[in-house]
Amino acid sequence: MKHGKKYNEAAKLVDRAVFYESNDAIALAKKTATAKFDETIEVHIRTGCDGRHADQQIRGAVVLPNGTGKTVKVLVFAKGDKVNEAEAAGADFVGGEELIPKIQNDGWLDFDVVVATPDMMGVVGRLGKVLGPKGLMPNPKAGTVTMDVTKAVNDIKAGKIEYRLDKSNIIHVPVGKASFTEEQLQENFNALMDAIVKAKPSTLKGQYLKSVTLTSTMGPGVKVSVAKFA
Repeated sequence: MKHGKKYNEAAKLVDRAVFYESNDAIALAKKTATAKFDETIEVHIRTGCDGRHADQQIRGAVVLPNGTGKTVKVLVFAKGDKVNEAEAAGADFVGGEELIPKIQNDGWLDFDVVVATPDMMGVVGRLGKVLGPKGLMPNPKAGTVTMDVTKAVNDIKAGKIEYRLDKSNIIHVPVGKASFTEEQLQENFNALMDAIVKAKPSTLKGQYLKSVTLTSTMGPGVKVSVAKFA
């Protein structure tokens, strides 16, 4: 893969043979974010889990203390009093059955997170083929299937992110923007890693965290030492 001049200059700052302490890795990820836009700082965690086994699936959510730096649009599927509750909490879109054709037929996907009350999951389930592949399906483990709509919307707006294994058993999550201070990124990184360490499946044999890499959207990967998380 051919990289541009900026990337190559940034890559020279990172020693690929070194596993950095998280504070040094964060400083490097910030320093190598040289694009003209405010790059996202991401964490990629390779695990020793086998997601094909249900008891080794990792999925959950964590509220990052300093948010993600991104304005998140929330869609809530609700009915009755819960519609007013969702609107009062600041949901961007609230509805029910009438949204199905809009999403299914018109391809409307102008939202980042979907929340649903349990009594609406029959309706939302019909959108599985559309929302599932995009990781937008509400899930009780992630706190997005709930009667407490106010808390769900507030948490998401405050910087709650979902984490889950992909097909390669890697977790990819944002922990902020390059414009964040190192302290803000460190606090977000610590909150994420605490949640991931607690989510370790009890049935897993062998090493849990195989590698942790920090990177900006356009920058090189910076390896983080996993010793203190082991």
